[in-house]
Amino acid sequence: MLRRFLFPFSALWWIITQVRNYLFDKSFIRSYKIPGNSILIGNLSLGGTGKTPMAIYLTNLFKETQLINLLSRGYGRSTKGYIKVNLQHSASEVGDEPMLYARKFQKNVTVAVAEDRALGIRHLRQEEPNSLIILDDAFQHRQITAGFSVLLTSYDSLFVNDLIFPSGNLRESRKGARRANVIVVTKCPKNLSVERKNHIQNRISVYKKPIFFASISYAEVVPFGNELTLSTNILLVTGIANPNPLIEFLTEKNKIEHISFSDHHNFSAKEIQKIHEKFDTFVNESWSILTTEKDFMRLLPVIEKWGLSRYPWFYIPIKLKIENENAFNQLLRDYVSTN
Repeated sequence: MLRRFLFPFSALWWIITQVRNYLFDKSFIRSYKIPGNSILIGNLSLGGTGKTPMAIYLTNLFKETQLINLLSRGYGRSTKGYIKVNLQHSASEVGDEPMLYARKFQKNVTVAVAEDRALGIRHLRQEEPNSLIILDDAFQHRQITAGFSVLLTSYDSLFVNDLIFPSGNLRESRKGARRANVIVVTKCPKNLSVERKNHIQNRISVYKKPIFFASISYAEVVPFGNELTLSTNILLVTGIANPNPLIEFLTEKNKIEHISFSDHHNFSAKEIQKIHEKFDTFVNESWSILTTEKDFMRLLPVIEKWGLSRYPWFYIPIKLKIENENAFNQLLRDYVSTN
């Protein structure tokens, strides 16, 4: 009933985005074509589809052979304009994802933020004319045109099954998928059947793009302080768009209590105090507090100030596993080598 009530607003949003895309497609509004090699990562949907793991995957793929510039908007940051990220910055200044990239990659990788992507690209091209630019979450940013576009769609919320916002979660029409060079179905379950995979491929194949399937895998947990072993009882604290894959992974072997915040949530001292008070109620059992790597970026500056080091806090890094990885990698390498 709510979706039906919101449908007129979705129709209006559809008209607005269709007109906007038409103006860009017909060059009535100019788009800045990125000189040199560039790979854009994005989605058609609101919410998390795994853009950060894909950016990390692509950086790992090329970092030994290319100078890489990772450009992000820096969602939720307190600053404006173009900033080259360094380890002295905080997540509140540049955004949690750029801070994660900067800490993870230091050799041959430059991380920058700019809400105006064209401005950011011009700065980066002046400094490193021959770098490979990877753009995080820029599929709807039509003011720029990248050389190669990777469109992500989450397995549990495929864009082909969705509706335009606000009746659904699509930022624009499904036809926007035609701008992509490759479509990756992310966050797939480990036991995805051949029948289900074929069904999804048949639904998406209308857009005539190569289709790949990817899943999330998790690395060893990392302690905030001196605590070395994660307990089987876990108080999970997340501030990400879709924590369900992590919850499913953890509940296979652990007892979980989950405290959820909105995506890119900036934690307050009072919230951390309440988390610690909740943890203190587990006096008769051994528990740990676990969060995501992106959330850790926002908590890093206040670990000592807010007493997190006095509690068994951990974070868990994630990786992207792509089925037919060699074929996917070769598709990207062919683009980079021929441009």
